[in-house]
Amino acid sequence: MSTTTAPTSPRTYLVRTLGCQMNVHDSEHMAGLLEQAGYVAAPRAQDGTEASVADVVVINTCAVRENAAGKLYGNLGQLASVKRDRPGMQIAVGGCLAQKDRAGIVDRAPWVDVVFGTHNLDALPVLLERARHNERAEVEIAESLQVFPSTLPTRRESVYAGWVSISVGCNNTCTFCIVPALRGKERDRRPGEILAEVQVLVDQGALEVTLLGQNVNSYGVEFGDRGAFAKLLRACGAIEGLERVRFTSPHPAAFTDDVIAAMAQTPSVMPQLHMPLQSGSDRVLRAMRRSYRSEKFLGILQRVRAVMPDAAITTDIIVGFPGETEEDFAETMRVVAEARFASAYTFQYSKRPGTPAADLPDQLPKAVVQERYERLAVLTERISLEENVAQVGRTVEVLAAEERGRKDSASLRISGRAADNRLVHLALPAGVVARAADDGGLDPRLAPDVDPRLPRPGDLVTVEVTHGAPHHLVADSATEGGTFAVRRTRAGDAWADRERARAGLGEDEHSHGAPAGGPVAIGLPTLRRR
Repeated sequence: MSTTTAPTSPRTYLVRTLGCQMNVHDSEHMAGLLEQAGYVAAPRAQDGTEASVADVVVINTCAVRENAAGKLYGNLGQLASVKRDRPGMQIAVGGCLAQKDRAGIVDRAPWVDVVFGTHNLDALPVLLERARHNERAEVEIAESLQVFPSTLPTRRESVYAGWVSISVGCNNTCTFCIVPALRGKERDRRPGEILAEVQVLVDQGALEVTLLGQNVNSYGVEFGDRGAFAKLLRACGAIEGLERVRFTSPHPAAFTDDVIAAMAQTPSVMPQLHMPLQSGSDRVLRAMRRSYRSEKFLGILQRVRAVMPDAAITTDIIVGFPGETEEDFAETMRVVAEARFASAYTFQYSKRPGTPAADLPDQLPKAVVQERYERLAVLTERISLEENVAQVGRTVEVLAAEERGRKDSASLRISGRAADNRLVHLALPAGVVARAADDGGLDPRLAPDVDPRLPRPGDLVTVEVTHGAPHHLVADSATEGGTFAVRRTRAGDAWADRERARAGLGEDEHSHGAPAGGPVAIGLPTLRRR
């Protein structure tokens, strides 16, 4: 007499990301690796309760800010009780903070099963299995890059926009930054590998690609071509079907006029630039080892605007660097006022052990830093508001996004990004229903006879800006008798196919043989292990 064993359900996973765009893209690789190993994504939930039903929770950490550890251990504290009630659940911690703190994470949170670093993402599935088998925590931190992350399978969250790494690591020595110590020296990918990955994304429906690197405009130095980044932008512009190319982040010291020319002369390179200032004081910039000065920084902005008058320029600024005087801070305020940033990401200086700045004298009192931070915030908010109000009356093309704005449901708007990357909340014409009812009815964006006035994520919508706020634009032209036009795109088709497949309504025509939304690997060569 034979017995039949019931099939075991695949283990589920959830990846939580703390940090920058590089971390987000690394999380896509982690998800791709887990799916290749047979895991499936935990059911999605609006309130973030996926962790309560996930067999594996991976936290991908950042270490740039002082509160990074607080975020990690806050997440781990919440997961401790979940794990107690869920036998067999595993928790893994990766990313920059894992690279920095190593086994200290398990010492502080002994319910963590796996710790892995920025240089060995590929080890995640093996470490999880080893931890299950050995019934103990597994900590593995590689000191140098083992496998180039972009060669790994990738589960991309978006079908209409994607990240593409052009390099990893950083050769700069900014005294406040811990990234080079955690990510290592810069390693550049060959242009052909990058363009191959971009082509794969476009073939799958993507309209937009963002090129990623710690310092994108030093790209090519490793293989002896200082003009490589400008050439790469132009080559991306030649890819048929790729409508939007972005990049982040450049370094002012290495930002050259050939890149400005490539941006201006390549229609698909968007009129947007994120240019980190950090400080407007030349004395502080020297202490930071930022090898440019304020006038050079402003000169770059002037040259960009000379050929792209509508470019939206954003920045990063640190307030309260050790030794910063009131005169130094006044210089930052002066440069910000002159630069007219579309938006600014402002930070209070964060002392990071292991960085040269952590040992500098004249660390500023918290109250002084806070007061300057608040003054800077008032200035940047005012300028952002003025710059956005100046957009009123402009006609813009918005790439409809999957994410909702906080007030979209109540205001009956959808959200997306204009060419200059400004966030736009746009109204739909009267009678157009944007989403399924709360009772779980069919999403109208997936209907075979979808309303031609209803944009799907990935479609492009031409509207007129009717209102400007500090952090977004509003385009209610559809309800005010103005411009409103939807352009159906391959990206919108790809999104609809994926969502229909997820809902059990049909096959995903854009999956290229992979499960809907599943991992994709493009077969690029790996680094040789030594």
